[in-house]
Amino acid sequence: MFTKKTKIIALLASAGLLLSACDKLEQAAAPAVPEIVESVPTSSDLYGDYLNRPVTDDIFYFVLPDRFENGDPSNDEGSTTLVESRGGFDPTDKGYYHGGDLAGLTAKLDYLQEMGVTAVWLTPILRNQAVQGDSSGYHGYWILDFTQIDPHLGSNAELNKLIDTAHSKGMKVFFDIIVNHTADVISYRECHNEDGSFRDPESVLCPFKTYDHITSGDTYSPFVAKGREHLKTPAWLNDPQYYNNRGDSVWVGESVITGDFVGLDDLNTTHPRVVQGMIDIYKDIITEFKPDGFRIDTVKHVEMSFWEQFDPEIMAHAKSLGIPQFHIFGEVAQGDAAFLSRYSTIGKMPATLDFQHFYTGIDVFAKGASPQKLVQLVNDDDYYRDHDSDAKLKFTFMSNHDNGRFGYFLNTEQPDSSEQEKLQRSLLSHAYMYFSMGVPVVFYGDEQGFTGDGNDKDARENMMPSLVASYNDNNLLGTDATTAEDNFDQDHPIYRALSDYADVYKAHPPLRRGSQYLRYASQKAGFFAFSRVMPESREEYLVVFNTSTQNQWQSLLATADRYEPIFGADESLQAEDGKVTVALEGLSFAIYRATSAAPTVEDLSIRVARARNDVRSPSFVAIDYTTVAEDDYALPLLSVTTEVQTADGQFELVAVDDNAPFTAKLRRSKLVDEKATLRVTVDNHAGQTSVKTFDIDVR
Repeated sequence: MFTKKTKIIALLASAGLLLSACDKLEQAAAPAVPEIVESVPTSSDLYGDYLNRPVTDDIFYFVLPDRFENGDPSNDEGSTTLVESRGGFDPTDKGYYHGGDLAGLTAKLDYLQEMGVTAVWLTPILRNQAVQGDSSGYHGYWILDFTQIDPHLGSNAELNKLIDTAHSKGMKVFFDIIVNHTADVISYRECHNEDGSFRDPESVLCPFKTYDHITSGDTYSPFVAKGREHLKTPAWLNDPQYYNNRGDSVWVGESVITGDFVGLDDLNTTHPRVVQGMIDIYKDIITEFKPDGFRIDTVKHVEMSFWEQFDPEIMAHAKSLGIPQFHIFGEVAQGDAAFLSRYSTIGKMPATLDFQHFYTGIDVFAKGASPQKLVQLVNDDDYYRDHDSDAKLKFTFMSNHDNGRFGYFLNTEQPDSSEQEKLQRSLLSHAYMYFSMGVPVVFYGDEQGFTGDGNDKDARENMMPSLVASYNDNNLLGTDATTAEDNFDQDHPIYRALSDYADVYKAHPPLRRGSQYLRYASQKAGFFAFSRVMPESREEYLVVFNTSTQNQWQSLLATADRYEPIFGADESLQAEDGKVTVALEGLSFAIYRATSAAPTVEDLSIRVARARNDVRSPSFVAIDYTTVAEDDYALPLLSVTTEVQTADGQFELVAVDDNAPFTAKLRRSKLVDEKATLRVTVDNHAGQTSVKTFDIDVR
């Protein structure tokens, strides 16, 4: 799993680099390896003090309020005065409002708290156009009014009650927000009739106009049908000049940014009025409601320049109002870390949803692929590590409202497996989500064994009793119940398991904040092991999985004489000849805690193995390092900090990596004639640092 000395020599010989180095070793007396005392359970202050709790300590629950609980049937039909936000209620149709609301969610906060949830993420709740085409805005993504709550969900006052109640329980509330588009109000004369209907009744989209079309004069003529000129709030959103008006996206090329999202009016997010207008809208929302953060929709469909302005201003505004841990994470629906990470490293977005984790988790835990895929997932964390980004802030998930539920993928990939096997696979996938690096997000209903029939509407079942036939015929995991019944069963095996996972997660800080080190991965379904370690204390938790249906055992290098069971095992692991042997039943996992700290790395030598153009992210050069620690220690507990020399002779922070193999991603814009001078600091977290400079040439 780790780089061998012979490989180091070969890499150095073949790298073709022009390197020079000068060493400076700052010596300090290495403290004796401390004995680790038993972890103190997390204080009630941390999980009671929502305001100051870092997001890395949270467990999220993602919910569509319309599909959760109906606390107030009087609002089921929406507005009593605004026709565009009235109606669309049909609990028998999966594409219409079902009656869930903010009052219902407030009433069920105890259910979430007892499952261990500490943060609730709501799909958009602002006032929508109630009906578009053959569906409704139950999901919240068709916004007309950015200042009011959708009347199907309740009132602004009820939102304040939800937030106040959640805060009183130590829980956070996150809003799902949209800047890319508004509801579909603008029409095109070349495509629509005067009333906004399609000229071709068989058509549902308007062909996208490319840049070549535009420059040749082949453009759309946007207009707003009579009677719809003032539907949007704030008023500036009613002016077509602030939209791209180029027809519907075909999801490739320039249409990804400038095309309408399935007919929704696509804002021109390069226009200064749009940029400032959206900043003002969401500043006002923070001022009025004091949410704890935002999840941002359709991030990759917006220009990067927008995020470079929007994210810092929103974060600064929230903090100025006394919300010190306000957090933002974005939806970038892409499974490649090199692409995903651009939005946190270049776009100044604090974090993104980890779609790579989602797709890899499906491969390993549903399809039975090799855990080696998880190795790639961990190694790709290097893409997220720059001067202001951290891989620990990625949001991990196993299901969502767009791609589908993990239970659906189980049914698709394991059609002949027993109900018990599917349940175990679900539990195992959630365990990986909770205890590997990242912030875990549970999709509502997964704790009740929901499976769905696919993506989009087919993954948006009711927790309250459903009248949708295609939901009610699903075979739920771990229960004989159906979605035709109330599904808030706190004895459900997945609910109980997630509650137990949450207790462990909260009680042991390294399992949520620690660096992650790969320990072993089998070539086919079977053993996967990693350690979560707090570098400063060198406190280690060993987390082991068996993704095979067969019982497995594996010997692992030990960093301590004994490992005590924390979860999933009854007996300690005792080291013999520097190794411990772990045995696991099929589709199970266990967590152990080393009874002594991992050894301090004494040799801080480091070399540049190679500096290479990063083929997955052309904007970057990858700097790969090698250290003696990677060969001599099961856990090479070092931090490697890379800085680049600027034109004025100062050094600018590039990245900090605490997980071997050590790598830094350097923006190509920092190179001069394909050359750069790096200052690399190695820290062993025990009072010793080593500083070297390297001249690299990547021609």
